Amino acid sequence: MRITMLGTGAAFPDPDRAQSGILVTLDNGRHYLFDCGAGITRNMVRANVSPSEVTAVFLTHLHHDHVCDFPQFVITGWMWDRQDSPVVIGPKGTQHFVSHLFEGGAFKADFDARSYYARRKTNLAAVRPKVIECEPGIAYQDEHVTIRCDWVEHIPREISECFGIRFEAEGKAVAFSGDTAPCESMVRLAQDADLLIHECTFPQSFIEHRKKSGVGIFAHTSPTELGQIAARARVKRLLPTHFGHFDSTSALIKRIARHHFPVEEMGPHLMDDVVRDIRKHYAGPLQLATDLLRVDL
Repeated sequence: MRITMLGTGAAFPDPDRAQSGILVTLDNGRHYLFDCGAGITRNMVRANVSPSEVTAVFLTHLHHDHVCDFPQFVITGWMWDRQDSPVVIGPKGTQHFVSHLFEGGAFKADFDARSYYARRKTNLAAVRPKVIECEPGIAYQDEHVTIRCDWVEHIPREISECFGIRFEAEGKAVAFSGDTAPCESMVRLAQDADLLIHECTFPQSFIEHRKKSGVGIFAHTSPTELGQIAARARVKRLLPTHFGHFDSTSALIKRIARHHFPVEEMGPHLMDDVVRDIRKHYAGPLQLATDLLRVDL
């Protein structure tokens, strides 16, 4: 099994990271995608994988940095001769999201133009995704994989459901948190996993800043809390991801972020602090995610 980190950033456009996206490739060549934020399709191609070959996509929640590349992913698969409908698994609202994109939706003009041509008429299934709106439990299963999910704590559930997942295949288990504050469901999903890929969006001081600023969501997991989760779940390997630009040296991001973060603290040095804080509780193999990082299990 191969895991490719297609995107390891958060909600801002970032010169150093694409938004959330993880590709799992089985030894038999089948591909499964988790989240589809900005830049994911491009990085998939950089990783030498065609969007037309992805079996299923799981959207952990419907924030833009987890879904906004989905139209490009689908339309590219269509143009690259995908013959079947991509399977899309996600929370309540996923059907509404998908139904308003292609035929009769936001990309109607694109659909009308491309479907005018004979070759594109032969594979219209590729631009008609099959949607599964999941609930806690087994969200998807085929002869190769089982995907279990549970609610996590990021957005109030009455506004938008958010899921963490456990992916099992080839005798291995990989857990992915999506976005979440520390919660018991992620400890359960990650129990004894071969790899835990977990959000580590902000250091604690940044979370505290956002609690006071009123500028955005602060339900995220700090490095110290992540170390506690990994230790309690006894995971064999930890891969923090979804870094919220706190390490950026971009003058533009620092200027724009002045209401979002304590910008005077920003910089690459904070990655050393992330590792130090995780290590307070977790002593196992640890690697900070970067775009196009490959992990073999």
